[in-house]
Amino acid sequence: MADLRTVNELLAGSVGGAAQVLVGQPLDTIKTRAQVAPRDMFKGPMDVFIQTVRKEGAFALYKGMLSPLLGIAGVNSLLFASYGLAKRVVTPFGELSLPQTALAGAMAGASNAVLASPVEMFKVRMQGQYGSPSDKRLTVVFREMWSEWGFRKGVMRGYWVTVAREIPAYAGFYTAYEYSKRKFAKKYGDQLPIWALLASGSTGGIAYWLACYPLDVVKSRVQLRKTPPVGTPVQYIAHELKEIVVESRSLSGLFRGLSPSLLRSIPAAASTFAAFEITREYLKDYTGV
Repeated sequence: MADLRTVNELLAGSVGGAAQVLVGQPLDTIKTRAQVAPRDMFKGPMDVFIQTVRKEGAFALYKGMLSPLLGIAGVNSLLFASYGLAKRVVTPFGELSLPQTALAGAMAGASNAVLASPVEMFKVRMQGQYGSPSDKRLTVVFREMWSEWGFRKGVMRGYWVTVAREIPAYAGFYTAYEYSKRKFAKKYGDQLPIWALLASGSTGGIAYWLACYPLDVVKSRVQLRKTPPVGTPVQYIAHELKEIVVESRSLSGLFRGLSPSLLRSIPAAASTFAAFEITREYLKDYTGV
């Protein structure tokens, strides 16, 4: 029974992940470029949008989508299945408290980083190209990273900062999501209307970014660099945080691109959870678990 329940979560997670990428990619591209572009290239997120569309066309907002679209089934399947298993590990008895939900979310986030790290790395490197004749296809980027740096320093570059990002991010994500769902359930019962699922997912998405954003900026910069980071994960994360503050002359550099991330989180997280919950309910009716 537990195995079939995990299979349902894997399948529903794949559907939710595909919805997330299709809905959220344009704003994700704006967010990444705001994080990693030279300071004098763009005036802000809106300028990123205007210049990208003007110089590269509207489809440039979907640059780098192939990597998450190919990998998102695995990433979100692992995330939702890990969260389901983590909940059962934290307590097999009844509904989790919100602190227990945060713990289960953190455990799921740590597991999720295994697949999220390479998917994010290739996405960031594609988004960090600005429409010049020398821009590379995903296959070329993959081949170069593999041949020059290998698996650990190439394909998995930024793994530990991804772990550091995912733990607080998904602790916040699931806590906010479950809190919102429970508030709605008190009024509407267990069968929530679709708008309530969308609102709960949006709340979770906003909490995700607020919990981890400076680490996401570090991750993007580390993954886009020509060479791998040096030192221990703690050392290179601390060094990168310091560099960001020095470059921007304030703490504001740690939050470059936050506004498109928050805007993206509303439709992307809403569609993810709505697709996940609807698919899981369908599979539950079909399989009985």
